[in-house]
Amino acid sequence: MTITRRSLALVGALLAGFASMPLSAAAAQELKIGLAAEPSSADPHFHNLTPNNQVARHIFETLISQDEFQRLGVGLAQSWKIVDDLTWEFALRPDVKFHDGSPFTVDDVIFSFNRVPNVPKSPAPKTSFVRGKTLEKVNDLTLRIRTATPYPLMLNDLANIEIMSAKAAANATTEDLNAGKGTVGTGPYQFVEFVPGDRFVLKRNDSHWAGKPNWERVTFRFIKSDPTRVAALLSGDVDMIENVPSADVARLRTDNRVAVTSALSNRLIYLHMDRLRDDTPFAKAKDGSAIRNPFNDLKVRQALSMALNRQAIVDRIMEGEAVVASQLLPDIYEGTSRNLKPVPYNVDGARKLLAEAGLPNGFSLTIHGPNGRYPNDTKVIEAVAQMFTRVGIETRVETLPPAVFFSRASTGGPNRTPEFSMILAGWSAGTGEVSGSLGPLLGTFDAQAGIGSANRGRYSNPKVDELLRKALSTVNDSERAKLLAEGTEVAINDVGLIPIYYNKNTWAARSGLKVLGRTDEYTLAMSVTR
Repeated sequence: MTITRRSLALVGALLAGFASMPLSAAAAQELKIGLAAEPSSADPHFHNLTPNNQVARHIFETLISQDEFQRLGVGLAQSWKIVDDLTWEFALRPDVKFHDGSPFTVDDVIFSFNRVPNVPKSPAPKTSFVRGKTLEKVNDLTLRIRTATPYPLMLNDLANIEIMSAKAAANATTEDLNAGKGTVGTGPYQFVEFVPGDRFVLKRNDSHWAGKPNWERVTFRFIKSDPTRVAALLSGDVDMIENVPSADVARLRTDNRVAVTSALSNRLIYLHMDRLRDDTPFAKAKDGSAIRNPFNDLKVRQALSMALNRQAIVDRIMEGEAVVASQLLPDIYEGTSRNLKPVPYNVDGARKLLAEAGLPNGFSLTIHGPNGRYPNDTKVIEAVAQMFTRVGIETRVETLPPAVFFSRASTGGPNRTPEFSMILAGWSAGTGEVSGSLGPLLGTFDAQAGIGSANRGRYSNPKVDELLRKALSTVNDSERAKLLAEGTEVAINDVGLIPIYYNKNTWAARSGLKVLGRTDEYTLAMSVTR
């Protein structure tokens, strides 16, 4: 569908009515949620990471909302229109108050957008969502955003920038926000405390513009251990958990004490390889001597992809709670390629490619990854290492706490470059659109422009960049989808990264609670009802 002024205005007007309906009046007490991974900060702009984003969305809201399928709707902007090819105008919701009682205005939006690229030491900034946009205040409740070229993904971007109080957060650092100083939004819940390693506590915002939320108090407990998280649910220590271990899904589905909810995720689990250096630090000859960076050879990258038995990983480690991946997003999403298929497992083919690359005896490698960020992440990394070793690449594994891993993987090397040679990581397209993965993961790294913000391999391909640039300025939906599919094909065929599988999202809650599953993996108190 081509975006038109009329269609956008109509959608905005229709959805405004639904969004303004109050939430359920049923008042419960505390909702206790067991999280598999903890946020690295209470600063909503510090780290574009699912644990951070999902907690932030309770406190802070965005101009545009996303439902459980990442479909766009009204948020703090109650309607919008396209003024001309380069200008969008947004009518902000009136009578919205921040948690400190101050009114929400355009000034807060401009403050928030200006803050995003200036958060110090951000391991994965949200700059890509604000780049290329010039904000203009028409009046307190009317905002215009201009771009240099037509930009069809404006609404997707605005769904990913949390609005902070300019008054409360004007001089607040990330450390201040972690302590609750300036952690003031318009959301359905208010900040109470953040205790790293233990809990994040919220209380209900009784004055929320959409009505009182269901729960008076929400406590997120950080329970990294899968067995401990399940035990906490069954013992009643928590009311629900996310990331149900794949080994327990079938058993819990037959337990009348709990209800299990699943949804296909758009999160890709993948391998990134160092393409920045000629001598990469964790890839050596088997005797420990230095070798040229093997990942700069396409045949080596192809061999690594061919060495992976993806279906075995899905079946045996993920126990069916995942889907083998061929590209950045499942092919049900618009803009994905219908030509890309999972790379077949072929040990002999991988060995042949390594020999053709001048590495008949392989090499030694250390893979780095997070421990406890994704379901079965350590087991998956260990399985990948075994598969690489089988084709002649002696592979070791080093896993780290997620916050440490992402910091080092992003800026732990010389001059704040990525530190590692190969990493396992995951990425979920916050925009619900292919460009939300292609740009951050495979666009040439440009901190100022916000491109390649999660490109920890520093892959760079001018053709991918050009196709992405064209897609981001193409308003026609079908034409943009073709450009994104072509860009994806170029990058994946060039093995800019190695896709492994897409997660399935699974939650379990005590009997009597209903959980609305989401494709973006967010675990939200607003998605839990009696």
